[in-house]
Amino acid sequence: MQVYTYILECADGSLYTGWTNDLTQRLAAHNRGTGAKYTRGRRPVKLVYYEVFSDKRAAQQREYVLKRLRRHQKLVLIAKRGLYQTVPS
Repeated sequence: MQVYTYILECADGSLYTGWTNDLTQRLAAHNRGTGAKYTRGRRPVKLVYYEVFSDKRAAQQREYVLKRLRRHQKLVLIAKRGLYQTVPS
């Protein structure tokens, strides 16, 4: 099973970090307003970064690390890894 840690860019320019086992479904939920409370009023959101893990615990640990980064550190990470234009299938 693949698990993802991801960063979204919200319509107001803010960044949201989370984890999921179905990236396509979770992105759709955020854009429907049924995802995280934080993103509900900041739609639409777009996926700008993700990492793939083989287990939930690793993804959650990475999410914790990413959430502790400052905004500019997240932007550097996104810029170094490149923006992902497609969601993995």
